[in-house]
Amino acid sequence: MHRSTVGKLATAVVTVLAVTAAVPAATAAAAPSASATAAADDSFYTYDGSRPLSSYAPGEVLKTRTLQYHFVGIPTPVKAIQLLYRTVDAQGRPSAGVTSIVRSPNGDGSKAVSYQSFYDSLNPEDAPSRAIAGDVTLGGAIPNIESLLLVPMLLAGYNVVIPDTEGQTADFAAGPEYGTTTLDAIRAASRSSETGLNADTRVGLAGYSGGAIATHWAAALAPSYAPDVNRRLVGYAEGGLLVDPAHNLKYISGSSIWAGVAPMAVIGAARAYDIDFTPYLNSYGVEVFKKLQYGSIVNALGQYPGLTWKKMVKPQYADPNSVTPFVEAVNKLNLGSAATPGVPGYIAQGGGGVFEGTLSNLPGIGRGDGVMVAGDVRALARQYCAKGNTAVKYEQYDLLSHVGTAVPWIPTALSWLNDRFAGKTAPSDCGRIPAGNSLAPEVPTS
Repeated sequence: MHRSTVGKLATAVVTVLAVTAAVPAATAAAAPSASATAAADDSFYTYDGSRPLSSYAPGEVLKTRTLQYHFVGIPTPVKAIQLLYRTVDAQGRPSAGVTSIVRSPNGDGSKAVSYQSFYDSLNPEDAPSRAIAGDVTLGGAIPNIESLLLVPMLLAGYNVVIPDTEGQTADFAAGPEYGTTTLDAIRAASRSSETGLNADTRVGLAGYSGGAIATHWAAALAPSYAPDVNRRLVGYAEGGLLVDPAHNLKYISGSSIWAGVAPMAVIGAARAYDIDFTPYLNSYGVEVFKKLQYGSIVNALGQYPGLTWKKMVKPQYADPNSVTPFVEAVNKLNLGSAATPGVPGYIAQGGGGVFEGTLSNLPGIGRGDGVMVAGDVRALARQYCAKGNTAVKYEQYDLLSHVGTAVPWIPTALSWLNDRFAGKTAPSDCGRIPAGNSLAPEVPTS
């Protein structure tokens, strides 16, 4: 890729992330529940077949449509194939997922990249497939502008798979569901005659931030959940990774920009695992949860400066670990307890969270990029090295925040994936990664 192209792409990403983080408070006053209701209007998203959904194999295609790829609501000449397919939710129950596939004008179907969006929303209407279909929402602006990242992949000959990683109920931060939804999207794309992919197509995984959640969980679950996909994976490239949600909750507590993401994550976990947190919330907590029930990350960033867990719960639940359902949920979402990926990985992580208003440096947690904890990511990488997967490339940018780290991650991730498809030996930083945090499961205090 030409350096000028990389520069333009990096500038575009920084611009959209900066705009996202600076969305004025007035936008949070909008009623996102109206969009959530509208999300059910498109019949394509509903499985309405006569057979039980459970009778289909994971990744089996249920519906197919081809439409024009929309960019911020404007149709383009590019075509996207969208598939409704069978997958599972966070609890392993049969569900229907949606993915979009864009064929490369220069490809032969032998290679593909599954790109996981960082749309980060509790509103199903903000999913990438809906943005691609032309639906314009505030949260949907993120996957719309992420479309710029797909251009170099398509030009390099990769067909691109873009799954709605959070499922159709938008279970934000529910990592295992992100992973199965992603893997079954690859299966579905490989089984459709219209996508250009097949059972031998090699696949790379890529995603940043919320997209890194899906990317990493897919890589971790692939050997057991989708060995047919795992044998075709060349590797995963990610940045700004959520590893241990319990640590992140403490890290962003009281911060100026990222604090509002904490209730979003709790809502997402509650939705994924059928947990009712209402008995633990005080009146203010009920208000925050109600307001964010179908909110996007743009409704949370900078909207709740200084917000803490204690401000949202009743006094007897000031310690998060006193809430047993919370402990059970975060332990299910802790990558430290998940399986080790069987393919090489590239992970980028920022350490300059102070530049995004997160000043926390708690013992056992330390610094991060503003929302993700660097010590957790290092610990995970070291864990993989110790377990024998030594093909882990780890880069930490101590002077860059979550937004800033996306800039070097983009060209490096593309270059790293290109090398994996080319069959080059994956680089390793094992033996050079500094120590991290304990990733041991949380222990209830009640």
